[in-house]
Amino acid sequence: MATPRPTRRSDLEVHLGASGLVVGRLHLGSGRRSAFSYDEGWLRDARFFTLSPDLQPVAGVQHPRQVFFLALEDTAPDAWGERVIRRAHARLRQEDRDTPALDPVDFVMWVDDEARVGALRLFDPQAGVYLRAGGPHRHVPPLVELDKVLQATRALEDGTESAQDLRYLLGQGTSLGGARPKSTVRDNDGRLAVGKFPSQADRRDVIRGEVLAMQLAARAGIRAAPARVEMIGGKAVAIIRRFDRTDDGGRIPYVSAATMLQSDGRDATHAYTELVDVLLQSGADPIADIHELWRRLVFNFLICNTDDHLRNTGFLYDARQRGWRLSPAFDLNPMPGDRRESKTWLTEDTGVIDSHDMLMAAASYFRLDAAQAQAIWSEVAQAVAGWRALARGLGMRGTDLLDFEPAFVESTTP
Repeated sequence: MATPRPTRRSDLEVHLGASGLVVGRLHLGSGRRSAFSYDEGWLRDARFFTLSPDLQPVAGVQHPRQVFFLALEDTAPDAWGERVIRRAHARLRQEDRDTPALDPVDFVMWVDDEARVGALRLFDPQAGVYLRAGGPHRHVPPLVELDKVLQATRALEDGTESAQDLRYLLGQGTSLGGARPKSTVRDNDGRLAVGKFPSQADRRDVIRGEVLAMQLAARAGIRAAPARVEMIGGKAVAIIRRFDRTDDGGRIPYVSAATMLQSDGRDATHAYTELVDVLLQSGADPIADIHELWRRLVFNFLICNTDDHLRNTGFLYDARQRGWRLSPAFDLNPMPGDRRESKTWLTEDTGVIDSHDMLMAAASYFRLDAAQAQAIWSEVAQAVAGWRALARGLGMRGTDLLDFEPAFVESTTP
């Protein structure tokens, strides 16, 4: 079977949501960088909101500092997706030596419209189609096909992938950020979800560990994406509900915290108090979300989730309230081998989070008094203290509990 090919490069229309509202045009140019111009009808629309904080709400061509404007960068593949694309492209070049080299703008074109994160959509006006991974359109795989997707991820990790394996992974497996094997899947109720697969490099049960953290977060009063474990071919797979889609299939605008702070996500000097400022300025329910943010910081500290970089916090646009809300929590992972400190700073003065006292001292930044902060700490600590029973319910064995114990052992008391 021939390797799927990406849509050829040409200027594209940028559409918003399931209705395909035209909001701008993406100019791809040489392939190294893109440019963007708002549609003038969208600028005049009563529903207008700025699609990305690095774009000005004006007519005319704008040139982002990155390859794309930042909200579109949030939909581009990360380490795992790029790995899939590079393997597929290498196969294409073996089949046809005239296949051009990959340019930075090409990566976003290998992401399938059906699976693309958020509400931004790329439409090819010449072909009359939304971008897809090339070849006959293959819809998001249902849960019953996860065994084939799992086999494809294993083959890719082994370097033995076939064209059929790439066909399973392209588009759906390139639509999500992160370094671990994953794919967008269609859950049993028809909703989109993320399937996260074990890696052959795993030294502990990372899959159950993430589901454990997600379910603990919900018990701790955090809005977290629903997560569960499914056994596929004898392997544990995490199924995590996508929160950028409505019950009827509508698309919700999404940006990462990195985008909100106009960062590339690799800058380690940004602080959570900057997100407080974002919520105060642009939030639909700022105080509720600021309190929620502090609760998440407590939870991250208590489970030793040290992978709290800015792309692991997100925002969803609330069209009714015309503002941004914290998205449900995602990518929560206990890191038992790490030092208990955050990747993102607490404030610009204090640096990383590494103690109960530091968090409590900063509570006022999050519009909490000492009594409110202590009450939240106690609620979260009580939920986290039940981690062993929940872990056993997810199928963890004694050795797994020992593996994860260092992440939780200090978490029941300040």
